[in-house]
Amino acid sequence: MDLFVDLQIASANEDSLPDLASLEKWIQTAIIAGSEMERQEAELTVRIVDIDESQQLNLQYRNKDKPTNVLSFPFQNPPGITLPLLGDLVICKQVVENEAIQQDKTLTEHWAHMLIHGTLHLLGYDHIIEKEAVEMEAIETKLLIELGFADPYLSEKE
Repeated sequence: MDLFVDLQIASANEDSLPDLASLEKWIQTAIIAGSEMERQEAELTVRIVDIDESQQLNLQYRNKDKPTNVLSFPFQNPPGITLPLLGDLVICKQVVENEAIQQDKTLTEHWAHMLIHGTLHLLGYDHIIEKEAVEMEAIETKLLIELGFADPYLSEKE
C-alpha cells in the first residue's frame, strides 16, 4: 500500500517528536488492520500542535474547552467519487507527553498509540458506545503488542 502522510509540525518545540518513518509505520499498521477492504493507497495529514491550538479546535468541533491528545477529522468522499484521502489528525504534543508520564508509558509507546487510535477514528471506529469501544480497544491492543509495545489499557484492566 502506498501511504502519503503530510506531516505538519505546528509546535514551538520539536524535541522528542517521533520521526516520519515511525509515524508512517504506525499509521499503515492501523490502516491495514482497520480497513474493511484492501487499500492501494491512503493519504492523510498529521498536524502536531501545542496546547492553544488543540484547545481551540476541541472547543470549536467538540464543544470541550480543554486541550486533548488527538482529534480526528475524517474525509467524506463526495457521492460517486473515490479518493484515497482518509482525513486529518491533530495531535497535541504536550498532552501526549503529559499522558505518557501519567500512564507510566514511554513517549514512543504513547505516540504509537495516539497515531493508531486516531487513524482508526479516520477509518470509522469510535468508542462512544461500549461495544464499539471494546472492539476499538482490542484492535489497538493487538496492533501495539504486534509492534512490540505493551497493552495500552493494561492499567485500566487491573
